[in-house]
Parts: sequence; C-alpha cells; structure tokens
Amino acid sequence: MSMAQTAVQIENLVFGYKPEQPVLNISDLSINRGARVFIHGPSGSGKTTLLGLLAGVLAADNGRLEILGHNLAAMSGGKKDTFRGSHMGYIFQMFNLIPYLNVRENIVLPCRINRARHDRLQGRNVNEAAAELAEHLGIASFLEKDVTELSVGQQQRVAAARALIGGPEIIIADEPTSALDTDHRRGFLKLLFESCEQNNATLLFVSHDRGLAELFHRSIALHEINRVAQ
Repeated sequence: MSMAQTAVQIENLVFGYKPEQPVLNISDLSINRGARVFIHGPSGSGKTTLLGLLAGVLAADNGRLEILGHNLAAMSGGKKDTFRGSHMGYIFQMFNLIPYLNVRENIVLPCRINRARHDRLQGRNVNEAAAELAEHLGIASFLEKDVTELSVGQQQRVAAARALIGGPEIIIADEPTSALDTDHRRGFLKLLFESCEQNNATLLFVSHDRGLAELFHRSIALHEINRVAQ
C-alpha cells in the first residue's frame, strides 16, 4: 500500500504505562485514507490508549507508527502538537467543550489556534465555515448560545463540528455516542459520515456498541490484534 493511500500504518507497536507491563502489542495494522473504521473491544482492551497513540498524545515504547506517512516517533512534542492540530480532529467521549465559550467560539477554536486548519478553509470566513457545519449538523440556531445551555445531543454535535472544521484528514472519535439513544445515535452517525465524505477524511471510531459496526467500511476487534489481550 502506497504512502498516498495510507492513513495509519503500525508495525510491531508496543506501549505500556509502566516498564515491562505492556498494554498494547500490535504487530501490524494498516488503514486506508478515507475509510470509516469501527474499533471495538471489551473494557481494558486498550481502545482509548490506541487513540492516544494515534493522536500523538502518547508515545510508543517500541515499533513504528506512521500517520499520513509521517513517523510520529521522530517528532518532538511541539511538532506532534502542531501535526495533530493540522491534520486531526478529535471527538472526545465527554466532548471537552470550553464552558466559557459559546457554540460558535467552540467550533472555530481549532482554526484560531492552528494556521493550517485556518488555511484549509481556502479564503472562506471562519465564522461562515462554522455556520455551514452547524447548519449541516442541525445546530445553526444555537451558534450564539452558551454550550452549557445545550442538551447532551446538541453538545455532541458541537464537538463534531469543532473536529470537522478546517477539513482535517483524520477524525478520531472516542465513544462519542455513548450518551445517546439508538435513533439519535444513528442520526448523528449519518451526519458524521456525510461530513467526513465531503473532505475524504478517515474516521477512526471507537465504541463498545458492536451493533454500529455494520455502518462502517471496516471493523477491527482490538482484543484480537492486541497480543497482550490474547
């Protein structure tokens, strides 16, 4: 698989929070650009840890991890932060919205703090881009509201818009639908998929709900590829 086609390439990746106590040991994993990938496994199988490694928040003890053809291990902490902000959008399980910013301000934040995300708007006004995303996700009428006034489902859509603005190549989602009922969950995923397809973004989606797997291009059982779990 060529670099141009690959979003994630893992070879003999080992990580542990304590010396000689690995949490993850993955011999090989390759994910195409533009793929929608569902990652599942029981509690403690290392799902959130894997996302932390992919985002460059955690550093592997051994092995190779390439994101969009770039070796994260070769980057300094500052370069990892810049790379993450430029190329990745992250939807957290608890959303991690900034409570003292309104909806619009939360959405535009990645473009305010990262030049590459702003430049990818190709001259469009950042507030207009936020309004377009908000319209697509059904939260346009809340742009000037405080995020603390919104329901859980509405906050979730704000978090998705913040991750998607500026067209990052990779969207990482950590259990973002766990607080939603089935109807709202599927509706949210439909909107998320459409937004990713518009930018040909790779979606890495972690959930314990295996019933969602059929909606994705590919399903990965982490406990089956993690030699520590085996």
